[in-house]
Amino acid sequence: MKLAAELLNQSKDTRRPLIVVLGASGFMGSAVVDRLAGLPVRVRAVARGLSPVPAEAVADVETRQMDLARPGALADAVEGADAVVHLVAQVGGDRSWRAADERTERVNVGVMRDLVTAFEGRDAPAPAVVFASTAQAGTSGEHPRAAYAQQKIAAEEVLHEGTSRGTVRGVVLRLSTVYGRSPLSGSAGRGVLAAMTRRALDGDPLTMWHDGSVERDFLHVRDAAHAFVTALDHVPRLEGGDWAVGSGSRVRLGEVFSFLADAVAEQTGRPPVPVQSVKPPDFAEAGDFHTPESDPAAFSAVTGWSPALPLREGLKDLVAALTVAAASTSRER
Repeated sequence: MKLAAELLNQSKDTRRPLIVVLGASGFMGSAVVDRLAGLPVRVRAVARGLSPVPAEAVADVETRQMDLARPGALADAVEGADAVVHLVAQVGGDRSWRAADERTERVNVGVMRDLVTAFEGRDAPAPAVVFASTAQAGTSGEHPRAAYAQQKIAAEEVLHEGTSRGTVRGVVLRLSTVYGRSPLSGSAGRGVLAAMTRRALDGDPLTMWHDGSVERDFLHVRDAAHAFVTALDHVPRLEGGDWAVGSGSRVRLGEVFSFLADAVAEQTGRPPVPVQSVKPPDFAEAGDFHTPESDPAAFSAVTGWSPALPLREGLKDLVAALTVAAASTSRER
């Protein structure tokens, strides 16, 4: 790993470089930890919940349970870090994951402020910080940004300011819609594809707030995790930038939902549930009806990264995993 060699050269510590993963127990975080665990580094997995650790890891992995929104917690979490992967995020509201309020601002923006502050005046080389943002942050002015995207942009600005001062070496990855089964935790996350798969397993119709022609760029969680680790290897060329990371292919939601309905039917032996267009709810936002830019060409040109898992293969794996989980839950009842 280039990062390991570079950090060892610049560090006064002769041990393996320390990479801190913030939000390590989550859907995205556990996939990043799984990827880093195969490398000759030290990994500190930090999260409010328990972080899973691979049974056989090349890396030295330690876990810490803490609430990073608590004053002083962030400084403890990143003490001695050579690099940080910042995956912490809070979504608000049961009806819309894009909702945001004071609580989400504390997590989505305040944690970044605390992170940059923790490295101010440190007698060591500036650490790399790779931040998980959203493709919605790059939406043009003709499409109003949701509050969640606005908070992500505010966090990006904090990171860029810290980078301009030389406090950190910040890299922003603006991710398209991430889906799939996380390889370490087994979680399928809260995304739309997981939600629709669960609906199909329950026998409910799959509903769209449009005619199905709205497109999305879906990126498998394993490919997203690979992008973060790849970014750590190319910090000198990426720092200070906002980089779109996606599959590079847009697909119509109507087609994807129909495929999910068929895949669930194949797993369960029941007829496919219908895919229906319904009237949008009052809380629907402009972003629900257009696709943000997520062309990864620039990021790929710098790093050589490219997505590896085809959408249909990833969807089949997701359906199979959620089918097993639903059957297990049913037996427990």
